[in-house]
Amino acid sequence: MVITKDQSIIDVVQKYPKTIEVFRNYGMGCFGCAAARFENIEQGALAHGIDVDALIADLNKNAKDSGCGCGCGCS
Repeated sequence: MVITKDQSIIDVVQKYPKTIEVFRNYGMGCFGCAAARFENIEQGALAHGIDVDALIADLNKNAKDSGCGCGCGCS
């Protein structure tokens, strides 16, 4: 597992930019929100009534399928 519920939302989005779509699909458009700077994924998901395990699974699927998003060619 690459992404865990303990990671900050901002750290995940910075490392895996394509995960923004996953967060948005779950109703978490938190990227401009001040809370995203200090909240971890679990805290953000619970605040929005989102199934944390399902979100993490989808984030990891997206990160695995898209590499890191930096253009380095990793997978």
